[in-house]
Formats: sequence, C-alpha cells, structure tokens
Amino acid sequence: MTTRRKFIKGAAIAAPATLAAPALAQSTITWRMQTYAGAALAAEVIDPAIAMFNKIAGDRMQIELFYADQLVPTGELFQALQRGTIDAVQSDDDSMASPTEVTVFGGYFPFGSRYSLDVPVLFNQYGLNEIWAEEYAAVGVKHISAGAWDPCHFATKDPIRSLADLEGKRIFTFPTAGRFLAQFGVVPVNLPWEDIEVAVQTGELDGIAWSGITEDYTVGWADVTNYFLTNNISGAWIGHFFANMDRWNELPEDLQTLFQVCCEQSHYYRQHWYWGGEANLRVNGTKLELTTIPDAEWATVEAAAREFWEEIAAESDTKRKVVDIFKQYNADMEKAGRPYRYT
Repeated sequence: MTTRRKFIKGAAIAAPATLAAPALAQSTITWRMQTYAGAALAAEVIDPAIAMFNKIAGDRMQIELFYADQLVPTGELFQALQRGTIDAVQSDDDSMASPTEVTVFGGYFPFGSRYSLDVPVLFNQYGLNEIWAEEYAAVGVKHISAGAWDPCHFATKDPIRSLADLEGKRIFTFPTAGRFLAQFGVVPVNLPWEDIEVAVQTGELDGIAWSGITEDYTVGWADVTNYFLTNNISGAWIGHFFANMDRWNELPEDLQTLFQVCCEQSHYYRQHWYWGGEANLRVNGTKLELTTIPDAEWATVEAAAREFWEEIAAESDTKRKVVDIFKQYNADMEKAGRPYRYT
C-alpha cells in the first residue's frame, strides 16, 4: 500500500504542486507558495484556488505551489516568508511560529469557535482582520485573508470515553492546543506532518488532535486509528493566506484583487467541504467508531478553557484585546440562541 510519506516524497522529487501551467513569457511574475498541507489534503484545501488563479492570470503571473515541508519545515514558514525565500504561505499562525502577539489564536484556540462560520464573522465583523493586518505589517508580512477549516477532534487507537482516558496519551496536536490539553494529562508531541501516520502505527503516538473526521479519512489517519471522539476543543481551525510584503506591494492592483478573490473562494469551498464531510463520515464512515465524553464531564473542559483565555490575555495588551473580542462574540451568540448556540 502506498503511504502518504511515499506519496509526498514522490511529489517532492517529481515537481512542485503546481497544476500544468502555460509556457511563461519573460515578463511573467512568478511566486513560490508553500502550504501547511500534505499532498492529499492540499488537493482540497488549496490546489483548486491556485489552479483558478493561474488560469485567470495566464502569462501575467503564475504561482508554484509546494506542499508541507517541501521547501522548508512548517515551523520555519514564517521566517522563509519574511526573508522572501517563499513569496506566499497558507498556514495558521501557531504552526508556522509567527513572532506576533496573535500567534496563539491561530490553529485551534480552545473553544474560541463553535462552528466554522464563527471564524469569518470574527474577522470581518468583530475586528480581528484589523488586528492581524497590523501585527503582520509590523514584521514585513501581508495578512491577506483568514478562514475556517475543520473542528479539532481526537482520533485515537484506544477509545476515549472519559477525561481519565486522556491521561498519558501521546497526541500530535498544535502548540497552543497542546498547552491547553496538557492539564488533562495529554502529552503533546511535535513531529513533521508526513511522519504522523507511521508514528501512530509504530506506537510513538497514541492519537491525533489535529483535525476533524474529514481529514482523518482524507489523509489516511483513519486507517491507523480506531476511534473518533465526537467532543471537540474547537469548532474550526483558523488559518490564513500570507504574502511577503515587498512582493505583495510589487503586484499590480488587479492581481492583488485576483489573489484575494481566489483566497475567498478557497474559504468558501472549505466551508461546505468540511461541513458536509464531517456529518457524512460520522454517519456513513466505516473506519472509526464514535465515542463521546458525557456533557457534564466535558463542561469542565469548557470551563478550563475560559481560565486559559484569561491566562493568555494577561500576557499582553493585544492578547487581551483579542480575548475580549472572543468573549464578546461568544456572549452575543449565546444570547442569540438557537441556531447560533445550543445549550
């Protein structure tokens, strides 16, 4: 059986992930972009958007897309972007180790969102876009667009039916999520994305808290785990598109607009791909048995998240401002009632 490790290695040797592009004129602007996603996942979360951009831009501009760790390790994406080694990036702040005050909120900020639609509303209607733009401009990076991905669930080899079952579990997850989950006995493990499947097979990992069930099936993790916990610590991963500020400013305005439109199309596609996929695979998937921690017990995790928010907010004025926005937004959604929040 072809593993994802072999597949990605082969893709890296063969060529960058760009779909077939026309012969380029000497004046063609070319960018190199790297995504956090491996090949199987990138086929859904980024390939279509870049193919669309390249098709419309034609010989005016082409983007060469590289998958996870093909040019640089994911943890070095920000540095490469800032230096101009890479022109654009698709990632969350947390994974690429951004040196900003908003880094802890990227990826999975515990219980910051309940549904994927929460993310674009937070950024476009509650002021997070402006904060991210200012933070990244200060370090030479253009924050182009934020969007939602999938929720954060556990996929594990052994069943999780209570908080006690988390004790000592070695879990691949995001830095901030790992920091939060450690209080429940989880042992966060950081490994290259393409190594995760093998690490679960060999026992180096007990499970994964990096995605929802759609990605578990798409990237092969459902083939090496047995159980899927329906409780999640976040309703949606917060990810972004970024560009090197100098390269961005060099683009004509219409190409900037085209790139922004393609990013927004990518966000829209993921909204329905993940939303439908999460439900479909819970109902029709055959690889993972569903487990649940009772609501009363899980409520202690939600309460711990609010304490965690205050811990983060105390670290800086900017973090306090972001946490206050999360608090106000979630309070508004709770007051709005169903379908915005169910209690």
